[in-house]
Amino acid sequence: MSRASSHLYLPKMRPLPSRRSVIMSVLDVGSTKICCLIAKLVPCEEKAILSSRSHKVEVLGYGYQRSRGIKSGVVVDMDAAEHAIRLAVDSAERMAGVTVESLIANISCGRLQSEIYSASVPLAGDSVSEADIQRVLSAGSSHSVTDGRAVTHALPISYALDGSRGIRDPRGMMGHKLGVEMQVVTAEVPPVRNLELCINRGHLHVETLVATPFASGLSTIVDDEAELGVACIDMGGGTTTLSVFVDGHMVHLDAIAVGGNHVTTDIARAFATRLQDAERLKTLYGSPLASSSDDRDMLTVPPLESDSDLPNQIPRSALTRVIRPRVEEILELVRDRLTASGFAGRVGKQIVLTGGASQLTGLGEVARHILGRNVRLGRPLGVAGLPEAAKGPAFAAAVGLLIYPQVAQIEQFEHKNRRSGWSGQSGYLARVGQWIRESF
Repeated sequence: MSRASSHLYLPKMRPLPSRRSVIMSVLDVGSTKICCLIAKLVPCEEKAILSSRSHKVEVLGYGYQRSRGIKSGVVVDMDAAEHAIRLAVDSAERMAGVTVESLIANISCGRLQSEIYSASVPLAGDSVSEADIQRVLSAGSSHSVTDGRAVTHALPISYALDGSRGIRDPRGMMGHKLGVEMQVVTAEVPPVRNLELCINRGHLHVETLVATPFASGLSTIVDDEAELGVACIDMGGGTTTLSVFVDGHMVHLDAIAVGGNHVTTDIARAFATRLQDAERLKTLYGSPLASSSDDRDMLTVPPLESDSDLPNQIPRSALTRVIRPRVEEILELVRDRLTASGFAGRVGKQIVLTGGASQLTGLGEVARHILGRNVRLGRPLGVAGLPEAAKGPAFAAAVGLLIYPQVAQIEQFEHKNRRSGWSGQSGYLARVGQWIRESF
């Protein structure tokens, strides 16, 4: 890959038709589970509580598999991951009665980074036109991206007109100089490419990739929270991600390669038991909070070798002592990343905690103490047809991928002069150059 083409901008989706229903397929590739959802997006007749959404989501089919070949969001075994993806998609196809050819997938690997950039351009006429907005967005996205990184999102946060800031939609306004503040999200290219190749091997095209923290926020945060300022923490199996929403827009995101699987591993090591038994202990009896009965409650821990050793008996307090340090470490890392982002002061007093690992008993109380804010458990909002098993926090990112097409039109990507893509490769990332030529 040449130096000139070592970073690239990923193509945006076409806007959803405003008067016609569409079928969408999404794939949540996580470290614990791989989930495929197929849904019908039906245009809303009137605005509800979630006024930012233009379509109702009706899930037609779903497929769910234990994740294989994925570690902290990164493909580590191409064959195993491909097999799990195929099984999840096949289950969803059979239930929905449709064949999936392309889908939206999420990305939490590649060391996600979020940066704010500003740009301004003189107006071509007396008032702001659509062409002026496209010019300033192109100027804002033409900054220097570090070699070897792909831009996954380029989101306008607010506009300025002749120095007056905080304008949401400047179209038609009078002025001389238009400015924009943009959030640009990037990820390292190799893990992104490997994920796409893994999905392509199942004869599936990747329509677009959405950063996991963005998707989780879209499905769990209500409009008032997004306006006032809120942080969404998605605690998955291999990664914990953070997204910050202010004035209705996502303004920052981050990802940490630690999650619920690390708690499970700690338990397995501490009590010399298998990972599946450690997971069961964590789910049924685990908590980072001590209680008065912990020393009296005895738990049975199966040994590593079931033939030779007798099961161990441990007090629940011993399990708590193993779980608490890791949970505190994850939450302290999130707190430090939030402080370093510069948006901690604008988040206010509200945190939404979601993801499979967020369901650990007592986690919300520990999060309140460490983060110093109100914490609520975030479940996917405003989606019909989900089975009971998929209505919990573990499915926040998957449902968010179904909501993303409704907000995708605000995305801005690279202008036509920038070279990008891998020559000779078919698929999503290599189609970038063609998309840029056709779109501008």
